[in-house]
Amino acid sequence: MKEKRTTGLSCERARTFPIEKALAKLGHFPTTTNEKEAWFLSPFRSEAQASFKVSKRLNRWYDHGEGTGGNVIDLVCKMRQCTVKEALRIIGEDKNSFLFQQQPSFKVEQQDKIFVKEVKELTHYALRGYLSSRSISTTTAKKYISEVHYSFKNKNYFAIGFKNDSGGWELRNKYYKNCSSPKDITHIKKGNKKLMVTEGVFDLLSLLSYNEILEEDCDFLVLNSTAFVSKATKIIQDYLTINLYLDNDSNGKRTTQKMIKNSINCLDRSMLYEGFKDMNEWLIGNARKGLGQEARDVSLLPQKQTRFTPDGRKVKKK
Repeated sequence: MKEKRTTGLSCERARTFPIEKALAKLGHFPTTTNEKEAWFLSPFRSEAQASFKVSKRLNRWYDHGEGTGGNVIDLVCKMRQCTVKEALRIIGEDKNSFLFQQQPSFKVEQQDKIFVKEVKELTHYALRGYLSSRSISTTTAKKYISEVHYSFKNKNYFAIGFKNDSGGWELRNKYYKNCSSPKDITHIKKGNKKLMVTEGVFDLLSLLSYNEILEEDCDFLVLNSTAFVSKATKIIQDYLTINLYLDNDSNGKRTTQKMIKNSINCLDRSMLYEGFKDMNEWLIGNARKGLGQEARDVSLLPQKQTRFTPDGRKVKKK
């Protein structure tokens, strides 16, 4: 009996996907480009001068800073810290996070760049509804995000925008996950000695929607990509307490351990959302069970019982 053929993407077909386009979908855009090659700031570390080369003719990449290179499958494996099988699934199926679109051929498009046209206060009902669907408080979110209108491949879009330290934007709506160049971390400094670290903006907004008290005595660091862990380890040296709320997956765990090794002040707080992928998934899950609103309201209403923040700190009564 013949073995049933799978419908997954083959390695041969996956390798034809343009590396430059894959990088664009993940928020990395060339600093210089011509017909033969494109140069990028490395997606694996923070740098001021581009050392990451993509050969358009060969469809291969080479990172001069690390002395490594390969094809698009190698790139996805390295960026996502996953196996070849998982990389093929990401390339072929995960349209929400990788944003690959079905096309008759894998032709390189030269206009895969996001142009921000307008940034304003969040007002659009669709974006407010998207925040609600993820159990995020709009009032809290508006302090940190904006409504961003942008163009991509000659089409206009709008999304929730979260600005990074280099002026780029993390862009999210119900249908797309994207970002404008340059990619970077977002460090929200308020002069505190306690730092809370998350991978993405929705994890930060989930923490603050869960308990607004955290805004009073914490600084925040959103990695926007675990590729910036080296940059983050330098920032955390200035803090006495660093609470890590990173994803409960293999990549998140590796990043957590790297940061803990670089500072004895780092504390892994992922036990708060044990059993869930991340803080936002935990918040959504509790909301569906009718627990989310109660958890959020505990910091807003006067209470006689002892209250605690997510990092275990006892809340003083007013």
